[in-house]
Amino acid sequence: MVKPMLPTLSEEIPTGNEWVYEVKYDGFRAFLKWTENGVSLMSRNGQDLSDRFPEIIDAAKKGDPPDQLPVLLDGEIVILNTPYQANFPILQKRGRMRNKASIKRIAGERPATFMAFDILESGKNLTSFVFIERKERLRKMINHIDFPSIQMVEVFEHKADIHSLLLLHLGEGIVAKRKQSIYQKGVRTRQWLKVKQWRSVSGFLTSFDPGNDYYKMEIWHGNKRVPLGSFKHGLTSEQAHTLATFFKEKGTNWRLNPSVCAAINCLMAEGGEMREPVFHQFRFDLEHDDCTVSKRDWDLLLFPEDVEITHPEKILWPERKWSKQDYLMYIRAIAPYMIPFIKDKKLTLIRYPHGVGDESFFQKHRAEHSPDYVEAWKENGETFIVSNELSSLVWLSNQGALEFHIPFQKAAANDPDEIVFDLDPPDRSAFHLSIIAAKLLKHLLDQLNVHGFIKTSGNKGMQLHIPITEGSMSYEETRKFTKSLVDLLVKESPDLFTIERLKKNRGQRLYLDYVQHAEGKTIISPYSARATSEGTVATPLFWHEITEDLNPEDFTIKNVMQRVQEFGCPFQDYHKVRESQPIDVMKQLGG
Repeated sequence: MVKPMLPTLSEEIPTGNEWVYEVKYDGFRAFLKWTENGVSLMSRNGQDLSDRFPEIIDAAKKGDPPDQLPVLLDGEIVILNTPYQANFPILQKRGRMRNKASIKRIAGERPATFMAFDILESGKNLTSFVFIERKERLRKMINHIDFPSIQMVEVFEHKADIHSLLLLHLGEGIVAKRKQSIYQKGVRTRQWLKVKQWRSVSGFLTSFDPGNDYYKMEIWHGNKRVPLGSFKHGLTSEQAHTLATFFKEKGTNWRLNPSVCAAINCLMAEGGEMREPVFHQFRFDLEHDDCTVSKRDWDLLLFPEDVEITHPEKILWPERKWSKQDYLMYIRAIAPYMIPFIKDKKLTLIRYPHGVGDESFFQKHRAEHSPDYVEAWKENGETFIVSNELSSLVWLSNQGALEFHIPFQKAAANDPDEIVFDLDPPDRSAFHLSIIAAKLLKHLLDQLNVHGFIKTSGNKGMQLHIPITEGSMSYEETRKFTKSLVDLLVKESPDLFTIERLKKNRGQRLYLDYVQHAEGKTIISPYSARATSEGTVATPLFWHEITEDLNPEDFTIKNVMQRVQEFGCPFQDYHKVRESQPIDVMKQLGG
């Protein structure tokens, strides 16, 4: 059995040229081994996990083996939400499964990934090689085998780069590694230092168990007290003595009425439990009724400190009574999924300073009072808004920007990097026409081997996105391509579809808007909220969800994030497929 080299927990991230940095993924530490006899996956304690995660084993078996055997990789088994955020609760459920049929089904829905961060063998023992050399050998091997289920943990040279990514993606932490460190099996070493990205949640102390030194905490959910979780670590000896004495003198049978508040560092807090709780500080600035479920959920999201949140209580969706706080919590959580689609693009915002149903206005120019972190793009004497980072997205949303519309090209480009079909029914009652059109287009794209992605518009229709490499097609070429496909649909079902631009001439037919795909035009961004009375979202969908039961009103700022956490992002591979699109075929179809 191989014993892993273990990092030492640290409060500070070291700096200097002798260090590099990796994301610490929230998963199961494991070893992946190739020999001439096959592939196996072992836990850090020597338990065979091959049957639990067959998608990793099957991926390894399908391709060509590494050039030099045996190969031994050290890494983490994870279920990824984003490239830098793992979903530990789902992985934990997966780890407890034993039924092979159930495992196979779940593996198809939310596949696990082996994130390799080190290589210990490659035809020979490599543990005496320095880390930076092992990492280069690992990179070459991962590139050679090219399995989606086996990836390499990225290395960052600068602490600032990984820190901003970790914050955006709400990752677990950072591991700093000395470039010249050798692999010491079974040793907890200071050559590797792990730094957690703590969430600090507040609650009031309710009981103390002198038998195991655990303190229990609660918070308010409306007028009801609910558990926050328990902790025992992090108190100094003086704090522990003072607190135990306080419970003994002021409490009854080691129980307290709500009074003393404290902040606890943890990785997650839900269902009455905190993950890896550590005492942080007493919160004498809080009253016990300040400690609520709402505050806990807000604190878990790690809002950027450089953004001032104003009037969080303001109601933005009157019919649902959803506030700005509700909206900002959605924006903060969805940010790592949304930013890749708005990045480097000139934004057109629709702002509702006083909420849906009140006055609104378009904004595409950067306001002079914008903070420095709100990026700008200057062009022909105009200054446009760009939002590439978390702080700018949250700040713009705090200003009442409910809708984020994006062009089809990056600010510095002349050509599009995506093609979009806008499927626009006359009203919501005709949404079923969008479903029919989407299915027909999907059939045509499949015949061409074109990868397409579908989303609700968040209002009455849907939009089909096709990512392409910037510069591979001009706007004229994309317009010819889109027109050729919509012409087929109109010819096939002229009673259902039309390309008539005048609304009065469309009747109850769905408008196939190919003219909208042009320079200067915009489309609603994936995951943007919409200014509808229901608080709907332009929601990416899986193709199997395009059924008669589909209802765009089912996807709102209150449930889209939960959906993504549970099922993953349907647009996860959006940016990966650009290079594989059959551009020549698409150009030929457009004539």
